[in-house]
Amino acid sequence: MEILNYEILIHASPQKVWRILWDPDTYTEWTQYFAPGSSMHSDWQVNGRTVFLDANGDGMVSTITELEEFKVVTFKHLGMLEDGIEDLDSESVKKWSGVLEKYVLEDVNGSTLLSVELETSKQHVELMNNGLKKGFEIVKQLAEA
Repeated sequence: MEILNYEILIHASPQKVWRILWDPDTYTEWTQYFAPGSSMHSDWQVNGRTVFLDANGDGMVSTITELEEFKVVTFKHLGMLEDGIEDLDSESVKKWSGVLEKYVLEDVNGSTLLSVELETSKQHVELMNNGLKKGFEIVKQLAEA
């Protein structure tokens, strides 16, 4: 697994940036570089259920391991969801199950330093680099508007 780090300074409050990241309408906008029509559905509970889906309803099953609203959220990816069927146990899923994706929002004199650290396979590094760099620019544009 590769560990990737990204950050961007956004001239908006952590509360506004948080809403841009996780509101269903704006989430779809900034995640379009991973998969058009992406959505996230979460109960926003530590050890609860979160799913990240593409436009076809396929995606990842995850949980939240750390949550402090407007400051930090860490997702632990557990498996896949395809054609309505969860896969948490196959050999291909076991190779990466448990990887983390942590978002941190730090107030810097009224602006927000948004950073993410995530684990990914070598084959997904380019997708993550492209998706997060372009996606964070969208978050910045929306938050600063």
